Amino acid sequence: MIDETTIGFADYAGNRQYVSTGNLAENPKAFLFLMDYARRQRVKIWGRARVVEGDAALNAMLMPTGYRARAEAAILFQIAAWDLNCPQHIPQKFDAEDVAAALAQRDARIAELEAELARSKPAP
Repeated sequence: MIDETTIGFADYAGNRQYVSTGNLAENPKAFLFLMDYARRQRVKIWGRARVVEGDAALNAMLMPTGYRARAEAAILFQIAAWDLNCPQHIPQKFDAEDVAAALAQRDARIAELEAELARSKPAP
């Protein structure tokens, strides 16, 4: 976040199609959809976006820590309005690592309960 009404993010070097920056050069109106699939929540943001090139300090500020991509430019998004959307049509999805951790925790608890049950049974 740049300020109370501006979101910024780095535009990375990639396939050199420049679709986003080309579109913004033609029309700065843009929409962002921020998805949280695990909680089935979505925020829709309306505004205007602009490309800022050649500002190394801004690019560095917007880069995620430890990410090895190269930022070619920054996109600054001036927020005009936002709204929370109904979760009705948002599929619930989870990261594989989170599912694996939950299953491991469940399996450990099952093993613990099975061991407790085995200890409580009378000897034949």
